Amino acid sequence: LLKQIPNAPIVLFLKGNIAVVRSLSAESRTIAIVGTRHITSYGREITKMFASSLSEAGLIIVSGMAFGVDGVAHQATIEAHGKTIAVLGNGVDLPYPRENQKLYEEILDSGGAIVSEYPPGEPPSVGSFPSRNRIVAGLSDGVLVTEGASDSGSLITANFGLEFGRKVFAVPGPITSSLSAAPLRLIEKGAK
Repeated sequence: LLKQIPNAPIVLFLKGNIAVVRSLSAESRTIAIVGTRHITSYGREITKMFASSLSEAGLIIVSGMAFGVDGVAHQATIEAHGKTIAVLGNGVDLPYPRENQKLYEEILDSGGAIVSEYPPGEPPSVGSFPSRNRIVAGLSDGVLVTEGASDSGSLITANFGLEFGRKVFAVPGPITSSLSAAPLRLIEKGAK
């Protein structure tokens, strides 16, 4: 899948189960689950529900290991005994954010993988996160946004998904929540 995108990384570093990444072909399906770092109880419930159900159905869950939706998606996948791939905006040997060290280890212990286009030891930078989002979308058959504000980075991932010809999905949220803005914007654009 990643070879299909116009700006594919020249190299991809990996830590963990290489078989998970090698299985990304016609016989396995992947979906990116992304969203806000400032997750609400609604967003947490919806993200857990989709990550669990989709991983139990055999999909590999891809996300960015950030706080909020990303972390919840990875954790729910692990708890459902599914496979997950975390894409980092820094070297694969540096769990980021540091507070997600335990999640990083659980991803590896559960047979998942950590990937990045940045070499080991490379710290994150402001520009590395949009680049990471490109890889999240590139590794996935589809992108699901469960919750996000109007300026959410998840919109970057979803837009890469659209650009790469991937399916984009969005979960409508409460109309009173500012964190429903990103999914609603995507639905307006034609997301399922």
